[in-house]
Amino acid sequence: MKKNYLMTPGPTPVPPEVLLEMARPLIHHRTPQYQEILKKVNEGLKKVFKTKYDVMTFTSSGTGAMEASVVNLLSPGDKAVVVRGGKFGERFGEIMTSYGMEVIPIDVTWGKPVDPKSIKAALDKNKDAKAVYTTLCETSTGTMNDIRAVGEVVKNYDAALVVDAVSGLGADDLDTDAWGVDVALSGSQKGLMLPPGLAFISFSDKAWKLVEKSKAPKFYFDVKKYKKSLEKTDTPFTSAITLFIGLERSLAIILAEGMGAVLARHRKLADATRRAMQALGLELYSSSPSDAVTAVHVPAGIDGGALVKTARDTYGVTMAGGQAELKGKIFRIAHLGFMENFDVIVAVSCVEIVLKGMGFKIELGKGVRAAEEALLK
Repeated sequence: MKKNYLMTPGPTPVPPEVLLEMARPLIHHRTPQYQEILKKVNEGLKKVFKTKYDVMTFTSSGTGAMEASVVNLLSPGDKAVVVRGGKFGERFGEIMTSYGMEVIPIDVTWGKPVDPKSIKAALDKNKDAKAVYTTLCETSTGTMNDIRAVGEVVKNYDAALVVDAVSGLGADDLDTDAWGVDVALSGSQKGLMLPPGLAFISFSDKAWKLVEKSKAPKFYFDVKKYKKSLEKTDTPFTSAITLFIGLERSLAIILAEGMGAVLARHRKLADATRRAMQALGLELYSSSPSDAVTAVHVPAGIDGGALVKTARDTYGVTMAGGQAELKGKIFRIAHLGFMENFDVIVAVSCVEIVLKGMGFKIELGKGVRAAEEALLK
């Protein structure tokens, strides 16, 4: 018998009570019963996003919200500054290029956060840029950007600030309105503790002014349709009813714990994971690590792909490997969403056992001890 542990930065584990809620018989999405769920979900999302604005929900992955942020703010030929410090920062640029927008790239060394001064320089040079696109947590590198500092820069320009908080929301702090984030977006399968399938996006008044001028082609992701429907507590298209039902329950769990406590829990789990890896003599990849996921250099002489595969197939612990240029070079342990102390202990113990079996000189229990000491603080 083998018990499986999901330690990836998406999808993440789903609480049993959420799964049970989603197992109830379906209801119709054009009923007062569903409207009540929709109302509660939107109010809960606003608290998690820390925004006064409505949060619109798509039936899609997080990439759908990324695309929506592009096609609703920009028109073909428009300029936008894009921070490219990993796979998902690059994705914004790829979406824009496919719609005929001009990308002003800020290429950041993977594993490092963006310097807000570089954004200022890009905006000073391109005063007609309509938006700045960046990430809260660059999942591919486990790196957190200082969105508060970025917001302090962008608020002095006409450009709107767009933040991909798909993996960061609920793990790394995001004070959407207070930090001047004009468009915040996320997905269901991360800190919100749901299966994949929902994407979320909010727009500030500054962003809505751009929405009114956008001429990019759109239909399903036209946020004007969602805003109009939401005013009637409705959705423009068929909802992912089961996921909405689960979302109502997961938001209730999150808000009962309290956003401050949720962030503190993630911080503690992340700290324990990082201390454990360093105790084993392993090097962290990011210089500004996110509390959602820890990226670790694969030690010399070890096959990174085999490390992740063995952990998953032999021991039932699914971690993430590196993407693109980092494939085989790093492994990533998530501590995101429905996670607690012993999830970290299991992951650290598995890393020790797998590395030992691959011939890496390691003292079994050293990482576990470091994690336990950190968790007991």
